[in-house]
Amino acid sequence: MGPGAGPHPQRKIIHIDMDAFYASVEQRDNPHLRGKPVLVGGQPGKRGVVAAASYEARAFGVRSAMPTIRAQQLCPTAIFVRPNFERYKQVSAQIQAIFKDYTPLVEPLSLDEAFLDVTGRARSATWIANEIRARIQNETRLTASAGVAPGKFLAKVASDIHKPNGIFVITPDEVHDFLAQLPIRKFFGVGKATEEKMKQLGISNGSDLQALSLDFLVRHFGKTGHFYYQISRGIDNREVKPSRERKSISVERTFPEDIYEVTHLDQMLQNVCEELSMRMEKKDLLGRTLHLKVRLENFETLSRSFSRSVPTRQMTDLYETASTLLSHIELKNRGVRLIGVGCSHLQDPDDPEQLLLPLGPYE
Repeated sequence: MGPGAGPHPQRKIIHIDMDAFYASVEQRDNPHLRGKPVLVGGQPGKRGVVAAASYEARAFGVRSAMPTIRAQQLCPTAIFVRPNFERYKQVSAQIQAIFKDYTPLVEPLSLDEAFLDVTGRARSATWIANEIRARIQNETRLTASAGVAPGKFLAKVASDIHKPNGIFVITPDEVHDFLAQLPIRKFFGVGKATEEKMKQLGISNGSDLQALSLDFLVRHFGKTGHFYYQISRGIDNREVKPSRERKSISVERTFPEDIYEVTHLDQMLQNVCEELSMRMEKKDLLGRTLHLKVRLENFETLSRSFSRSVPTRQMTDLYETASTLLSHIELKNRGVRLIGVGCSHLQDPDDPEQLLLPLGPYE
């Protein structure tokens, strides 16, 4: 890469990601679950979604956020376990303490992953990442994977390459070529719809992105085009922020076919609310304001929101509010192609509670 074409060559970012964290904790603490397909979250034969799947279950095609009924179809021998978030938080605290022994610049993304900036440390980033992985295994009897790179995006991508219990390093000299061969789906912010649009434009990997001008990307993708232009060239100067504040968290689902039946739509709403609840548990957050997003068959997008007096992350609270918001949308027998639920005004459960009066009628 030429001068100024990428992140500072001395930046050393590590992304640590625990392997099948919830399921691995359950297998560690319950010997009869070891070596068996374990699904955390949901119950067999009931509505719900999978919070985590052990690698034995993943071999059958099961993944997190999958509807429980679908997971059971793929893996009939799966053992369902109710999540124990308090236990997961305890283990996460152990792991976070290990991180702090190597750098104060630790940015947790959730209970099971974090960025670490080890720039300027006496030891190499690779040595530190392997030392952390070894300590996690020795002190918690769990495994973690790591990615080492000059920026956060690349470090996160790298940590997934040699999962489970592996490490992948991308040096500054390797950034351009690594990004060139990276499938477009692996780029941050590229979901199914964006991936399809990119493929229609002839973009299938990083090399295709690198060949396009900034004007072209902005014309087709708006402000996000700036991000794609920079990230495909390895330009990622985002800092690791220990006091990272998240403004909102959401889950949405685009359906393969438009939904017209109220009962089917209600089931999808429950699934989305359950996944949102689990994500908020994982990130240890409460939310005051709930947002509902509905996209109709003609691509018209409608949204409603409501603020509670007391923050929550309970699935029953989220679903009750979302269901009420949905009832205030006149569908008029129009099909629904997407539904999403999110929370804002987030706070840590340990923060002093500050009462916020409801905003009034459903917006």
